[in-house]
Amino acid sequence: MFRAIADVLRQIAGAIATVVTLPFRALARLFGGASRSGRRTGRARRV
Repeated sequence: MFRAIADVLRQIAGAIATVVTLPFRALARLFGGASRSGRRTGRARRV
């Protein structure tokens, strides 16, 4: 019983964490991509 409740709460927390971190990931990708394209590095760029 308690395990089922804990699983549901864990899933809800995971969904909330995903929604909260999405904007920050998008911003990081935006600024990371902008800075990466501005200067050339030795690493191959992921597609």
